[in-house]
Amino acid sequence: KQRRTAETLCNKQSSRSHQIFTLKIFMKEKTLDEEEIIKTGTLNLVDLAGSECVGRSGALGDRKKEAGQINQSLLTLGRVITALVEHQPHVPYRESKLTRLLQESLGGKTKTCIIATVSPTSGNIEETLGT
Repeated sequence: KQRRTAETLCNKQSSRSHQIFTLKIFMKEKTLDEEEIIKTGTLNLVDLAGSECVGRSGALGDRKKEAGQINQSLLTLGRVITALVEHQPHVPYRESKLTRLLQESLGGKTKTCIIATVSPTSGNIEETLGT
């Protein structure tokens, strides 16, 4: 499926969706006693649509609805990460499709690297600090 973009006042080609590329690697190996085991590894490359202030972006109709859904999934991702860091008994993976898809990569024996693109302009300070 092709990624959706649409123009807003903040961005001429604003991404209207998140994108996840998943690579799964399986490796067969024999132990010393000739037992066959399968090892697996997963690499998720995730490009998140940026959050946006609906008032500043001029989003209306479908764009406004999309912005709300994007912001909601990003908020849920933030709550999941906070719950994991604080070792809370409940992690809200099920509250968004994004966090359900990334559940295996966010918790457990995983390594995660996050790269954020932020704006240096003072007009975008809220979004930058929120990132």
